Amino acid sequence: MAARIARARELVRGPNVKVTDLESRLNTRYTAETLAKLIRIYPTVRFTWVMGADNLAQFDQWQDWAWIMDTVPLGILARPDGRMTARRSKAARIYAWARLADTQSQLLATRAAPAWCFANIPMVPVSSTALRAAGKWAPSEGR
Repeated sequence: MAARIARARELVRGPNVKVTDLESRLNTRYTAETLAKLIRIYPTVRFTWVMGADNLAQFDQWQDWAWIMDTVPLGILARPDGRMTARRSKAARIYAWARLADTQSQLLATRAAPAWCFANIPMVPVSSTALRAAGKWAPSEGR
C-alpha cells in the first residue's frame, strides 16, 4: 500500500486531488461504506466518484450501488472493449435520465446526485493492475 500511494503521489499533482491511505484507515471493504464514512467525516465536501466503464458494466452487483448513484455524481471513464457493455448496463438503463452529455462533463461535480457522465478518453488496452504487476507504472508514462 505504501509503495502504491507513493507512486500515485508522484503521478497526481494538483490542488484538487489529494492521495491518501484514508480508505485503509477507515477499515472499509465496500465503496458504499467508504463513501458513507467520508460523507460523515467531511459533511461540507462534495464528492464525485470516478470509475472505469468496466465497473459500470457490473455496477448493479456492487453492494448498495443504487445508494451510491443516489448519493454522489459518477464520472465514468471509457475503457477498451467496455464502452457498449457499460452503456447498456442495468445501472446505465435505470439512471439514463440522470446522464449528462460528455460535453457537459465539467458540470458533473456541481450537479446533485443522481448524475453521471460517460467520458470518452484515449484508449490504452491494458489495465492499471497489469501495469503495476509488470513494474511499468512510471511517472512519465501515460502523459
